[in-house]
Amino acid sequence: MARYSPPLLRRFFSCAASSASPGGGSGAGKKNLVFLGSPQVAASVLDTLLAASGSPESGFQVAAVVTQPPAAKNRGRKLMPSAVAQLALDRGFPEELIFTPERAREESFLSDLKEVKPDVCITAAYGNILPQKFLDIPPCGTVNIHPSLLPLYRGAAPVQRALQDGVEETGVSLAYTVRALDAGPVIACERFSVDECIKAPELLAILFDIGSKLLINELPSILDGSAKETAQPQDDSKATLAPKLNSEESWLSFDQEAKELHNKVRAFSGWPGTRAKLQLINQNGEPDMLEIKVISTKVLASCDKVGDENEILFSGSSLLIPCSGSTWLEVLELQLPGKKVTTARDFWNGLRGQKLLKSP
Repeated sequence: MARYSPPLLRRFFSCAASSASPGGGSGAGKKNLVFLGSPQVAASVLDTLLAASGSPESGFQVAAVVTQPPAAKNRGRKLMPSAVAQLALDRGFPEELIFTPERAREESFLSDLKEVKPDVCITAAYGNILPQKFLDIPPCGTVNIHPSLLPLYRGAAPVQRALQDGVEETGVSLAYTVRALDAGPVIACERFSVDECIKAPELLAILFDIGSKLLINELPSILDGSAKETAQPQDDSKATLAPKLNSEESWLSFDQEAKELHNKVRAFSGWPGTRAKLQLINQNGEPDMLEIKVISTKVLASCDKVGDENEILFSGSSLLIPCSGSTWLEVLELQLPGKKVTTARDFWNGLRGQKLLKSP
């Protein structure tokens, strides 16, 4: 995939008024929007923008796409485009207008962005810090779709941290991007009630879908400048942070209550997942350490099964693990190292009567 082609850009925009726009509609009189995003949830936003830009009533065209560079994926470690780049290519977007800088501060990239003459930039899970030199380019500003109710959960993992905290309500915000982390004035937001069974990947997809519709509704005011007049400054005193997840956080500790562990399983679903160390007592009474990845869980407030305080039981279709506060964690699905995801029932049957304990 070509990263930069300034001569091609100059040729393209010299005839923009009389040719079809990159997004598929007539470019005459339409303002230039540059989209920045990388994962699948961002690709869904780009798809919405491309569809909307093709309408004769649309006041904008998608003039360029900015995304993370191709990355090595799967067993073959083949370089693959981001989900956003792949969607743009699939929709026939000009390859020379898909930019993949390593860093958004690169002078060659900033020069090419200026060639595009964006009126507004839209970011959705882009994954790169935007310098002031970038923010100074679009006259209508840079607007971010952030999956939380700002100023709550500013940072890289708002959905995951909200689920980890067990919130009953979250949402999505449209906010102007400033140099401080997710601290810009909020243009609009929409609330969403969180089901206690929903996991992070599902909630991310839902919130970005809501955010894309919210963006389409607000774009006219963003492009005419009136959104800057009505956007609400955030109350920094109410801000909470949502730092990036790391793999060391993925371990479950059964000295916590079952509800906390269940929320963590939901929050860390996808990546990095949640892991637990158990103790397997074999037929000779000898202990072996067993590491599992916990896939799905429920919370059991009480259990009438009898066992010692560290014994893991089985009932119905779940492993029952005793936790703090006399609560029990039901494990419905799990995965052994190098194996496929399995049900708790199949795992239990495979133990063939061996005893399972919490790891000391």
